[in-house]
Amino acid sequence: MQGEDDAEGRDVDTDAGDAGGGDEASLITYGIEDRPPFAQSLGLGIQHYLTMVGANIAVPLILAGAMGMPDQFVPRFVGTFFVVSGIATLAQTTLGNRYPIVQGAPFSMLAPALAIVGVVVANPPGGGIEAWRAALLQLQGAIVVAALFEIAIGYLGLVGRLRRFFSPVVIAPVIVLIGLTLFSAPQVASATQNWPLLLFTFGLIAVFSQFLGDRAPSFQLFPVLLGIVVAYVVALALSATGVYAPGTPGYVDLTPVAEAPLAVAIYPLQWGVPQVTTSFVVGMLAGVIASIIESLGDYHAVARLSGVGAPSEKRITHGIGMEGLANVFAGLMGAGGSTSYSENIGAIGLTGVASRYVVQVGAAAMLVVGFFGPFGALIASIPDPVVGGLYVAMFGQIVGVGLSNLKYVDLDSQRNLFVLGVSLFAGLFVPEYFSNVAAAAPDGVGGAAFFAGSMAAVPVLGPALGAEVVANTVFVVGSTGISVGGIVAFALDNVIPGTDEERGLADWARTAESDEDFLSAYDRFVRGD
Repeated sequence: MQGEDDAEGRDVDTDAGDAGGGDEASLITYGIEDRPPFAQSLGLGIQHYLTMVGANIAVPLILAGAMGMPDQFVPRFVGTFFVVSGIATLAQTTLGNRYPIVQGAPFSMLAPALAIVGVVVANPPGGGIEAWRAALLQLQGAIVVAALFEIAIGYLGLVGRLRRFFSPVVIAPVIVLIGLTLFSAPQVASATQNWPLLLFTFGLIAVFSQFLGDRAPSFQLFPVLLGIVVAYVVALALSATGVYAPGTPGYVDLTPVAEAPLAVAIYPLQWGVPQVTTSFVVGMLAGVIASIIESLGDYHAVARLSGVGAPSEKRITHGIGMEGLANVFAGLMGAGGSTSYSENIGAIGLTGVASRYVVQVGAAAMLVVGFFGPFGALIASIPDPVVGGLYVAMFGQIVGVGLSNLKYVDLDSQRNLFVLGVSLFAGLFVPEYFSNVAAAAPDGVGGAAFFAGSMAAVPVLGPALGAEVVANTVFVVGSTGISVGGIVAFALDNVIPGTDEERGLADWARTAESDEDFLSAYDRFVRGD
């Protein structure tokens, strides 16, 4: 059926349906199938991307610093991440799960990436190749090969088939832990934090979205964009007048913007042919597993915020499979991987804008500006306190979304409270343990290697945990709170006896979409459904 215009002039696909989304649909300004006017969509799309700017800039800068990449290559490296993000997002929203989720560089794959970089930089291969380039080529090879496993896991439907075992009791702590992931991020909890600027940014977003949203459509639709722009202008003015000194939190330095090359050449294999080392691939595979678990939580979160039913097995299958393909592409381009981003899910909750078209327009814009050198430098100039205020609003919203899934479960059930409490606690203390292990490692010894050495003497399990491959996997997965919480919740919820009504599966089944509700790219473009 062809789309029709609704009462507000929006182009709506009347075949979409809400798959039992319930009351959540009433909170949505633009649904998944809605197509706002292009100019408005461009602004809304850029806003979606601004929510993930901290992470998509932080990952390449962290990797560039660890590799010792020369300054002249950093703008191209940053631009590559935005180009990959734009293409991966267009692929996911068009050919993958078709949810309005931005794709970008994953923190879940950063730990193994840094481990790979550390090993190669410490033991450069020689032969005339720079250490940083050798490290990047090894990183690319590990991502590409690990992504092949993700493609198989996705398109073979392994994750989708497990869907029936993921009750709201499991999904709720996973989504909550997504929101809690960055509570200790330096942009939020730095000892030298500029709290006035952080609170000012958060206050702007809160006022625009929660207090002024009913006064004018622009406040409801653009609270994040307006908050970041106003806070950035204030920080820039305070920096120009000397209130913020260079090097202090909140200072804005536009010199890198002026010095950045006007255009950067970004293309596949731009750094060379990827190199493959088995141990590096295994470590990266652990990061991919963590990424899959996080994405599963993201799919449920975006479905709930978009006012539609929980994702079907078929949608999950195509989503994870497409993330694997995007990771292969990211590896060939020389980026740090690709996964669903939680930040723009929080933006959906604040703005009510869940339009796939909006995200696609934003992705196309990021794809274009990724080749523009000053763009990456300008985005990187956003002060950490401004990004921190954004994180408080975005990730706080995601925590709330996770908790809202508990409306389906029996909260008077002692078994449910036990599963929820233990999984959340495990998702916080286990990564803290591995963080302390990494901090205790001697100079020149990675956290995973130190963990392997300390475990070797443990009776029974010691020999297994002391093996390099096992230690790397356990260290990476254990360092990711989302993975730990999800694994613990999944195990407890499926081992401890409980009825479907008690676990929320019965109510959830009544609102979940069926496989017939989701049309894959094959269904739409080949079969013509």
